[in-house]
Amino acid sequence: MGRAYEVRKASIQKTGAAKAKVYSLYAKEIYRAAKKSTDPEANSTLKRLIEKAKREQVPSDIIKRAIDKVNSGVDENYESVRYEGFGPGASTLVIDCLTDNINRTISYIRTVFAKTKAKMGVLNSVSYQYDNCCVLSFKGMDEEKVLDVLLEAEIDVQEIEKEEDLINVYGEPSDLFKIKTALLAINPDLVFETDEIMLFPKDTIKLSGEDQEQFNKLLQLLEDIEDVQNVYHNVELE
Repeated sequence: MGRAYEVRKASIQKTGAAKAKVYSLYAKEIYRAAKKSTDPEANSTLKRLIEKAKREQVPSDIIKRAIDKVNSGVDENYESVRYEGFGPGASTLVIDCLTDNINRTISYIRTVFAKTKAKMGVLNSVSYQYDNCCVLSFKGMDEEKVLDVLLEAEIDVQEIEKEEDLINVYGEPSDLFKIKTALLAINPDLVFETDEIMLFPKDTIKLSGEDQEQFNKLLQLLEDIEDVQNVYHNVELE
């Protein structure tokens, strides 16, 4: 399986009972992005978030309310924070959060780690074992054509991977919009199923028995925290 498969396994569940959390996270992200400009055409970050939210079936009224909060003068401050840690066995985790109360968030994270016999790490104690890159996934083009388009646009990508009928393009985080723009110039109807900057473990491990059970519990408890956006880890899950 490719790297995109690992990311899907590591990402927060976006169905069922988790929908309310997803809606809340998007509302916060969109609000924060809209504080720079409420015009999506003048704010590429806001435009990408709106597109992403729509793909995740976030209701239009939630998106509109988040932008309207900025226009009405509401002033809320959300910060992006990252926590790193060591789980059961040789597992490692990087946890990205968006919060308006760092003390609350770190308290929740510490409680989860304590319940699952995991240990918090300091900044960069784990993240150096991960690659930071952008990933775009889409259908409707072949690998050779994608490579030709990106070479012509003078964009040096890390990898182009085919997964059934899905093409995954991996590149430097700073090249996300360049890659997207180059592909849309050739195919304006292209729909991106993934359009994000993510972390990928350089090496993965397998857990079993009690370690696997504890790790699953750790993931579930982290996903239950509203402030948690993404959890990246190095464990190969079934």
